[in-house]
Amino acid sequence: MRHQHGYTYLLVLFLVATLGLGAAQTGVVWEQAAAREREVELLYRGADIARAIGRYRAASPVGSPAWPQSLDDLVEDRRQPMPVRHLRRVWHDPFTGAVDWVLLRAGGGIVGLHSRSEAAPIRIHELPPELSPTAAQARSHAEWVFRPVLQADASAAEGAAP
Repeated sequence: MRHQHGYTYLLVLFLVATLGLGAAQTGVVWEQAAAREREVELLYRGADIARAIGRYRAASPVGSPAWPQSLDDLVEDRRQPMPVRHLRRVWHDPFTGAVDWVLLRAGGGIVGLHSRSEAAPIRIHELPPELSPTAAQARSHAEWVFRPVLQADASAAEGAAP
């Protein structure tokens, strides 16, 4: 027993270091998976609200505002004799966890929206049509502007396709 050289101690130290590196790598992968999941939710929720804005505009009676004044107008549109629900609820921004969308207005009405998130987008392909074609070059989620695809826009896009 007098000739122990500490080989077992060294082996345990290397094992602990290896486990620590593995745990750190797992944390990085988990964080990236969580960011991807939030981004998918952002794409779904933003596009859903943009489609609801388009439905609101399409259902506008003559003489009433064509664009919603607030996101609550999408949940309960009282411009008709029977209230219409273009959106079931106002979605939270998945990156901020609050209903704090940046609303784009024209003439007082909401024509689009985007997130406040400054995180860099992961996804750049197969983006929804409610995003502009330049969304693939965005440097942050805040540059992803969701707008409704209006009938005139859809007809023009169909006419341009071969």
